[in-house]
Formats: sequence, structure tokens, C-alpha cells
Amino acid sequence: MARPSPAVQDYLKAIYRLGEEGEGEALITTSEVADALGVTQASASNMLKRLDGMGLASQTKRQGVELTDAGRQAALEVIRHHRLLETYLATRLGVPWDEVHSEAEVLEHHLSESLEARIAAELGDPERDPHGDPIPTAAGDVAEVPDERLADLPDGARGRLSRVADHDPALLRYLAERGLVPDVRVEVLAREPFGGPISVRVDDADVVDVPPEAARAVRVARAPR
Repeated sequence: MARPSPAVQDYLKAIYRLGEEGEGEALITTSEVADALGVTQASASNMLKRLDGMGLASQTKRQGVELTDAGRQAALEVIRHHRLLETYLATRLGVPWDEVHSEAEVLEHHLSESLEARIAAELGDPERDPHGDPIPTAAGDVAEVPDERLADLPDGARGRLSRVADHDPALLRYLAERGLVPDVRVEVLAREPFGGPISVRVDDADVVDVPPEAARAVRVARAPR
């Protein structure tokens, strides 16, 4: 199968990421796809119908959409490009972690398979990108990450920060300033009522207050009790 167009790739990637963030609990709605890509619902609806016709997605009327096996493999291919590029830009060119996402968004559609292989070899076949997301293998396999949103953890929970959402540069800078980066140890101390911030101890040292929106963007692999 020929490589899908950049627009199709963007939709496939968005559907995959929404399913990843939702932990597979339900089909992805048209409005969720539209919001993720910043397009109108009408535009998203038209493209989702096109993906269904291409055999890359399957729609259920009034319920939502999910990727077919072919769509999932195509999504994982562009996600592999994206995350390898982010890693290369961060580790080899020193591009800050709050800037690599937007750069990779442009380059991912134009990366050849041979150059992808060279980048992967140069990086030592990394398993995660700078934000902690797993990098799919060339065969289309992706590691399962058993983690939970920081916002959902109870008081007293401990664990390792596994990954953070990479789409908001301001949020990434905010998290980095507070030491909330992949692989640090975190402990939930307490949370303010009525949707207030969560107090978190970072690496058994600093205590930071994390607003709810930021806490939803941070995922933690909880340590066993």
C-alpha cells in the first residue's frame, strides 16, 4: 500500500493518540477528532468517511470511529517517524523538548524508510522519545505502558513519571521548571478540594503544586504497595 497523504496520516495519528489517551474505553467521536486537529466537525466527518472507504478506519453510526488493522499500522508508521525525529532533534541537535514536537510534525511526512532506519541506528534504536512516549518498532509493535494520569492517583500514591503530553509547549516548559520530566520519582501528598492543585513530592525532595490541567497531562507508572 502506498504511503497515505499527510492529511490522512494526521487523522490516523490523531485517532490512535485519542484511543491511547482514552485507554481503549470507547470509540473515538467525530468531535474529539475535530478538536484534536483544530478542524470543523464537518471537515472531520468528511475525512472519517474517506478513511472508512479506504479501509483505514471503521465507523459506527452515532457512536464513533476506530482504526482498522491497516489504519493502525499506518498510524504507527508515522508515529515512529515522529518520535524518532523528536529524539534525534533533542539528543543530537539540542532542540528543547518544548520545540521538538512542532518540528517533527512537519518532517514526519517526508521521512523515507531508509533515512528512518539510519536515524534509528544512529540513536541506538531508542525505546522512548523525549516526552517518554514509546517508539513503535519498524515492524509496527509498540510497548504497552502501564501508567495512570497523575490527576487520577490517590493521596499517598508513589511511582515513576513515565510520560507527558507533548502538544503544548507552554505546558512542557511549566512541567520542566518544576522537575516533572520522565523518570523522576513522584509521590502524591494531598489535593486541594473543588478541583484545586495536587501537591506532589518530586524525587524525594521538592514539593510542587500541580494544577488539574497539568496533572491530566502527566502519566505515572505507579509503584506497587
